[in-house]
Amino acid sequence: MANHKTRLAVFCSGTGSNFQSLFHAIEERRLPAEFALCLSNRSECGAIVFARQHGIPAIHLSEKQYETHEAFSSAMLKTLEEHDVDYILLAGYLRKVPETVVDAYTYRILNIHPALLPDFGGEGMYGINVHKAVLEAGCKESGATVHYVDPEYDKGPVLLQKKVPVMPDDTPESLAARVLECEHKLYPDALEKLLVGNES
Repeated sequence: MANHKTRLAVFCSGTGSNFQSLFHAIEERRLPAEFALCLSNRSECGAIVFARQHGIPAIHLSEKQYETHEAFSSAMLKTLEEHDVDYILLAGYLRKVPETVVDAYTYRILNIHPALLPDFGGEGMYGINVHKAVLEAGCKESGATVHYVDPEYDKGPVLLQKKVPVMPDDTPESLAARVLECEHKLYPDALEKLLVGNES
C-alpha cells in the first residue's frame, strides 16, 4: 500500500485555477495522489487545456449529450469507474453532481466554496454572486470553505475553512480576487489533511 497513490478526478467548468493549484501542490508537497481524470461540462475550457498539457485524461461530459438525467448520471459513474477514481474534487464546477454519483462517493467528494459556510451557500450562490451578497450584508470578513458534498448545495460537513478580511473599499471583484488567493492555499491544505491526516 505504501506506493499506492490516491486517484483523483477534478470536475471543472472554467479556467481551473484551483485545479492548477492542487496539481502543483501534489508535486511540491509530494502528496500520495495523482489526477486520473479532468471532467468538464464544457468542451473547451482552461481546465481541460491544462489537463491535456499535463497528460491527464480530459473528458467533456454534459447533460445536454443525453436524453435523460439517468443516462447522464450513469455515464458519469461509468467514466469514474473506468478511470478508477477514489476521490472527486470540485473546482469551479457549475453543475450539481447527480445524486447517484454523490451516493456512490459518499465522503469522497470535496468542493471549495468562496465564502464561510453555512453563510452564503445554496443554489445560485457561486462566483461573483457570493461576493456581492457578502458585501451587501455588511460582513467584516469572508473566506473560503472546503466541504464534503452531499445531495444539497453547500450543506455537507466542513473539512477546512480560512477567513479573509473584507476591506472598507472592497468591490465584489476585489473581494473575489482576495478570496481566490486564499482558495489556492486552502484547497491543497484540505487535500493534504484528507490524504495524510495533517492538521493544517
